[in-house]
Amino acid sequence: MITNNDILRRLRYALNIKDAMMIEIFKLAEHEISRSSLLDLLKKEEEEGYVECSDNVMGLFLDGLIIYKRGKREGAPGHAEKKDEPLTNNGILKKLRIALKFREDEMLSTLKLAGMSLSKSELSALFRKEGQRHYKECGDQILRNFLKGLTTRLRD
Repeated sequence: MITNNDILRRLRYALNIKDAMMIEIFKLAEHEISRSSLLDLLKKEEEEGYVECSDNVMGLFLDGLIIYKRGKREGAPGHAEKKDEPLTNNGILKKLRIALKFREDEMLSTLKLAGMSLSKSELSALFRKEGQRHYKECGDQILRNFLKGLTTRLRD
């Protein structure tokens, strides 16, 4: 199972984000985090001082990343974030797509870089609202491959 800590580490590497910038990204989402707390989140499970990254903290980082990459969104009418819902792989993928300004073809080519092939309809099913007829749950493998492809795309 892919953990929020693993996602945070992979994103940090893929996007080449230094500690200071990660702290700034959290600040953009109005979340103060110390360097030592950040480093505890970036540790692997077997390392001493490891702290589990909650869905809330992961969501705040992704929201901060969206603001960092795209700018603050001013008063979107009728758009209220539901902070108490658990963060799913679908939600993480959606926030990454928004932050990176990726279109459908860029999402598919990023997955292809990791050796994963999805059709356009399979991809769009991942971004549908849960409960919608064509909604498809984003498994760990898809998210892991997207992060792997993103690393290849941005670091190679």
